[in-house]
Amino acid sequence: MKTLMLLAVCLMVSACDYTVPLASTPEETINRNLLGLWENTKTGDQHERLLILPLNAREFLVSYPAGNDDAMFAKASLVTRAGLQLAQLEWIGTAKGKQPDDNRVYQLATYSLNASNLTVRMLNSDVVDKAITNSAGLATAIAKHKDETDLFRDPMVFTKQDK
Repeated sequence: MKTLMLLAVCLMVSACDYTVPLASTPEETINRNLLGLWENTKTGDQHERLLILPLNAREFLVSYPAGNDDAMFAKASLVTRAGLQLAQLEWIGTAKGKQPDDNRVYQLATYSLNASNLTVRMLNSDVVDKAITNSAGLATAIAKHKDETDLFRDPMVFTKQDK
């Protein structure tokens, strides 16, 4: 099952990509299997946590890396464009209370969920230009590049943590 956000958070990168959302209102009901605490083991003893909590039936809160002093928070929702299910992330601030200092607060991601693993791939802003200034243009660019293998960045794999 492809989608996600989030997973958005400047999740895989340190800066957000777009100044406009792909969708101005949440369109799809959240997948409740996404909710909870996820962990990615990078190298050795390094662990990054991803926390996904419901805000309402169509939006969720993402924290990444959760539990870290540098954690970022995003409001996320699911949207489908060009046959791709995507998570749209809107980054709203950090665990230190820092809010975005510009309007480049949106990211898009796809995800797959199976058994206890969540794989997240962020939209590649080298393929879909960051300079796009409206939602229709963003949707058109995604549709234009949807079959390109580098449309999304390298995957991040998270494992669900026990409740």
